[in-house]
Amino acid sequence: MQQEHWLADRAILQRLLQEHPEWSRQELAQRVGRSLGWIKKWKKRLCEAPAGDTTVLLGKPFGRKTPYPQTDPEVEQRILAIRDAPPENLQRTPGPRAILYYLPRDPQLQHRTETLPRSTRTIWKILRKNDRIVQKKPRKHQPIERPGPLEEVQMDFKSVSSVPADPAGKQQHVVEVFNFVDAGTSILLNAQVSADFHAQTVLEAVLSFLQTYGRPHQMTFDRDPRFTGGTTGGDFPSPLIRFLLCLGIQPHVCPPHRPDKNAFVERLNRTYNQECLQIFHPQTLEEVREVTETFQVHYNTERPHQGLSCRNQPPRVAFPHLPSLPALPFSVDPDTWLASIHGQHFGTGNWTSSFI
Repeated sequence: MQQEHWLADRAILQRLLQEHPEWSRQELAQRVGRSLGWIKKWKKRLCEAPAGDTTVLLGKPFGRKTPYPQTDPEVEQRILAIRDAPPENLQRTPGPRAILYYLPRDPQLQHRTETLPRSTRTIWKILRKNDRIVQKKPRKHQPIERPGPLEEVQMDFKSVSSVPADPAGKQQHVVEVFNFVDAGTSILLNAQVSADFHAQTVLEAVLSFLQTYGRPHQMTFDRDPRFTGGTTGGDFPSPLIRFLLCLGIQPHVCPPHRPDKNAFVERLNRTYNQECLQIFHPQTLEEVREVTETFQVHYNTERPHQGLSCRNQPPRVAFPHLPSLPALPFSVDPDTWLASIHGQHFGTGNWTSSFI
């Protein structure tokens, strides 16, 4: 649209120059609505153009008028030599900046009077052309294959840092929220708030969740000692692992430094932190429970979720009905978990690798 206005103003100026050659630049500028500099430039171009030539109205091309200067082959070879054999005891592969430093110091180029390359872009092009810089292939992102609704439940803790700690206490996380997220639907199934999460209370929290929803096929969690036992691993499964195996639930312990294996609850923790904790800043245990209950309703029923399974709808709107899971049995054989590791050998390494 702007280009059309430019063409129209140039055409008006061309017509005014033909009809009123006596007008001054000031008069032309007032009539066209342009600056004196614009009138001076285009009056000169229009007057120099042949009569009836309309191509002059299009303006001059903005492309380069002269070819780009080419680097001398000798200089190019010295650039490659510096790249392949770094001078002056440099113990790394020099990049374009380092090569620009060494190039004027090169003994074989001291006799040259021509200007050497001064741009890292020029050096980069030479290195790229001669295969000294390999272009990275674009990464292909593969979407995570989602399980069905309630087939896999991911769980993790989220610390509430806005609650002040006891100056005389040793507890780092004063209040934590224990979140349970369904990987198949992104529904926040349960969010339990407590100031005293340890191995026993974690087991009770998991039991409370299973009593409400039933037994999923798999439960995923990281290597928090409250889940997996001691940090050194040992050769004996933690109470939580044994408890899940006795119930017929497959425990999936994430590998070290791989939060992507627990991605859905980790993403929930980020949303919960940004859209709840950092806004309301709860200061007490009761305030944390209040804002968490409100957030769970908002997250599941009101907030549009951009995950692939939810299709920009709240999780509970995208999945109004969830399948029924097998209920907890009335009694459990406490040695059932032994069948899952029968015949395996455990040394000093971490036993959790057998459940990854």
